[in-house]
Amino acid sequence: MTSFYFAFLKLFKALLRAWKDDEFHALSFLLLTLLLSGTIFYHHEEGWKLLDALYFCVMTMTTIGYGDLTPTTDISKIFTIVYAFMSIGVFVALAAKLAQALLNPKLAKKDRKKNS
Repeated sequence: MTSFYFAFLKLFKALLRAWKDDEFHALSFLLLTLLLSGTIFYHHEEGWKLLDALYFCVMTMTTIGYGDLTPTTDISKIFTIVYAFMSIGVFVALAAKLAQALLNPKLAKKDRKKNS
């Protein structure tokens, strides 16, 4: 349990370091916008509950894709193709920024100073 606490603390500190980066802010905003728009779209187009629609968006974004929910209409399938390309890219970029802050805090500080 102690190792979990230290790992969680390290992740939290990395999030705080990453949050100081403007690019991390922009990526976070894009990610939340994609999640919100996808959730609303699937809720209205497919008739899914909000939680199911959000779940589908996260599973698509993270490339897990269990397949328990699938789009049924043509417009939903087209939306899903576009959504997957956009959201996977944003998610990977955000994860890379977080990994940079987690694994190399000194490099993250250098990047912030260089961009200032």
